[in-house]
Amino acid sequence: MPHFGFNDIEIYYETQGSGTPLLLVPGLGGVGSYWKPQIDLFARHFQVLVHDHRGTGRSTHDPIRYSVEQMAEDLVRLMDALQIEKAHLVGHSTGGAIGQVLAIDHPDRLHSLVLYATWTKADPFMRRVFATRKNLVLNGGAEAYVTATPLFLFPDWWINEHDVELRTADRSGLCGFPPAEIVASRADAVIAFDRVEQLRSIEAPTLVLCAKDDYLTPLYFSQELFGHIPEAKLIILEKGGHSCSQTVPEEFNSVVLQYLQSQEILLNGRGSRSHTTQKKEG
Repeated sequence: MPHFGFNDIEIYYETQGSGTPLLLVPGLGGVGSYWKPQIDLFARHFQVLVHDHRGTGRSTHDPIRYSVEQMAEDLVRLMDALQIEKAHLVGHSTGGAIGQVLAIDHPDRLHSLVLYATWTKADPFMRRVFATRKNLVLNGGAEAYVTATPLFLFPDWWINEHDVELRTADRSGLCGFPPAEIVASRADAVIAFDRVEQLRSIEAPTLVLCAKDDYLTPLYFSQELFGHIPEAKLIILEKGGHSCSQTVPEEFNSVVLQYLQSQEILLNGRGSRSHTTQKKEG
């Protein structure tokens, strides 16, 4: 199993495919396996890299004070170790916040950026949601947290259609679950994140993507990102919830792959931005 180590920390990662590097960065759960519905398809066109964030999955469960900036620096270290000078990045939720940090602090490391179901800065609604999730893990324990998590990620219709698979995923999620203090600290990192004032400095071509029925990071966050990032494109899916890459993978994959391939055409000097479909709302 491939791990990258530094300062007594190990980051678990996997690569598949060849071509221009593509970083698929998961959200607060932090595990690269989140991207299972995308990896095989995207690896036909790119060198796909997924990793488990520090504090999650098969990476070191390090009892530090977590921040989105620290998560981004871990990813840059991993890129350096794998000699990835520059890459496309698709980030989900917290992974999208990591993508914002890379685009602002390390602009020379990104070819393009897809910000999927992410946010600008926590508002009163979001602070209440993540305070609730913290209370679940600290006072209810791992099982309460894992059982409740699908309510934040998936729409009702999808949960009803996938009850058996979710029960299996719940049991799997309890295996190797991080200490509650780490999960709570990572939630604090989400609440503390705020790079709004620097969003206008982002130069990487950016696609902002969200489903209308995302109740964890509601659509207005994506509309705000679209408004702040120069020349960004916005695509809104009719349904899919916070994890539409899992609930409507065919539609998600089509939209994201089309965008990434349009950026590859631009990189190779064979086309223009007009190849990318965009839908605006709000």
